[in-house]
Amino acid sequence: MSRKEYKGIKNLPTGRASDNITEGCMVLEGGGWRGVYTVGVLDALMERDINLSATVGISAGGLCGLGYTTGQIGWGVRIDLLYRHDPNYCGRKAFKNEHGITGFRYLYKDIMEKEPLDKKKLKETNRRLVVGATDMYSGRTRYFEKGKCNLSAAVCASASVPYVSRPIVIDGVPYLDGGCSTKVPYYWAKENGYDKIVVVKTRERGYWRKEKKSRLARAMYRKYPNFIRSIETAPKKWNDLMKHLYREEEKGNVFIIAPSEKVNVKRFEGNVDKLAHLYWLGYKDGHENAEKLKKYLGME
Repeated sequence: MSRKEYKGIKNLPTGRASDNITEGCMVLEGGGWRGVYTVGVLDALMERDINLSATVGISAGGLCGLGYTTGQIGWGVRIDLLYRHDPNYCGRKAFKNEHGITGFRYLYKDIMEKEPLDKKKLKETNRRLVVGATDMYSGRTRYFEKGKCNLSAAVCASASVPYVSRPIVIDGVPYLDGGCSTKVPYYWAKENGYDKIVVVKTRERGYWRKEKKSRLARAMYRKYPNFIRSIETAPKKWNDLMKHLYREEEKGNVFIIAPSEKVNVKRFEGNVDKLAHLYWLGYKDGHENAEKLKKYLGME
């Protein structure tokens, strides 16, 4: 049986990123608790002074983007490893109190009181943070940008897992997990004119998603046919995008950071030692890619 507390909390990196901003867009995949890999990568990149001007994230990727945008090294992983087994944050009480697998109100009110997010830094206009959520009416991804929306609600909508979470209603529209329609928001970066794009994946190279119909989606969301269609086509869209990204990577048009070993962490992983291992893998991969990334970004 795994421990509920990670014993290496004191060894996690801390500090603040510099104010040096590099033009480009950080694209963050979702993946539930596999997002600790992304946090590790971003912490390493901040330590190497790689702070991009824009970040776009889906689901867990949106949460990961918070600490990166505010430049708080180690902020996200401390929350992940300290509160993974707090039932108000992830578990029965979260589901009872907030009708979802994650207690977002508890995160914003109670956890962030102990582990504060730098809201002043978040409000600065020199860096963009965008999160994507799935519009259940249209089945399409809607992107919400800080400074132009209720960011807390948007992050909550982006990471509200289907089947186990109640939709988040924003301006009369119900939303669920952005990953139901777009798992890697690469095309947002392209459509917004970014020439330098960094994609952080939460699955290793060589991993491909299974394409299949979802009986559960058809049963639960029969009132939202476009949403069902998005859920069922998302795996194929992801596979097609990966093929495209790998071709673009060969041409030097995109920079991809992916786990350097097979990921054995489940979407709702509860083993804090496995989560910590995945974080440190991301941290290592981030540092090992830093110099090549700087060349790609034109920093050297």
